[in-house]
Amino acid sequence: MSDIYDLAILGGGPAGITAAIYASRARLNTIWIDKNFAPGGQITATYEVDNYPGMPGISGMDLGEAFGEHARKLGLEPKREKILSLENISGDIKTIHTKKNEYQARTIILAFGAEHRKLDIPGEDDLGGLGVSYCATCDGAFYKDRTAVVVGGGNAAAEDAVFLSGLCKKVYLVHRRDELRADKAIQEKVFDCENIEMVWESIPLEILGQDEVTGIKIQNVKTGEERELDTDGVFIAVGIVPNTTPVKDQLELDENGYICAGEEGITSAAGVFCSGGYPHQGTQTGGNCCFRRSQHSGFRTEISLEERQWQPLKKSRREQA
Repeated sequence: MSDIYDLAILGGGPAGITAAIYASRARLNTIWIDKNFAPGGQITATYEVDNYPGMPGISGMDLGEAFGEHARKLGLEPKREKILSLENISGDIKTIHTKKNEYQARTIILAFGAEHRKLDIPGEDDLGGLGVSYCATCDGAFYKDRTAVVVGGGNAAAEDAVFLSGLCKKVYLVHRRDELRADKAIQEKVFDCENIEMVWESIPLEILGQDEVTGIKIQNVKTGEERELDTDGVFIAVGIVPNTTPVKDQLELDENGYICAGEEGITSAAGVFCSGGYPHQGTQTGGNCCFRRSQHSGFRTEISLEERQWQPLKKSRREQA
């Protein structure tokens, strides 16, 4: 360990790759670290991406590789190392400990991302991308006029079931309780769909199939009875888990473990930012971030890392009027 980098980017999903592209174009002395061999993060688990402009039908793996190639052409390649911990992240010089090395940087962008909570049952990993999915809007079109099972009972699971009901001939919604946890308005949509069949008080035991999903084994939690449902796809919607373990004791996190940050990605530690975002229950949770308005709203960080100072945003002409 000798160099003190201007910037350390931690994570190799779309947010991390985008940060790497901009850092390279800005000619910053950057260290980029990602534990995964394939670039792209969660998108690589999608069998086919049919809604990315200009690349219809591309596989998630190929799209992730295209993202990574863009960064490589600009001269930046991630270190394939697992991040174990971060030290002194509120200080001027922050230290990143990996399984192999130790790095220091003045500024850090956290793009750890998040993972779909798994069922941890046989067949889930083996049939990932072969009928097991965590995104109905991404993969639902592949099950048109077929049968699908959705596992879960919250808003995401209920919405997935409603979405799939418009494509599939039959949708089973498997939930471990005797009532859904989803908002009442969403529940009403579920119950209005004639091709959605509720499977109450049941948990999945095993996803069945060899080269593709053919069914799912479930168990009634009250009677212990086991049975199999024939299905072409299993959509798992039991929550999201942020990858924030390395910073859990050093940054402000919300009750779900997401990093709290302002709209600009500003965290509770100076010089530490988080990246990535999608709307969720009135806030924005992005990979590892929970974006919300903060006391810094109306300010932005100058990219000049030598100065690293806050500069007020200039008001637009409309605001000045």
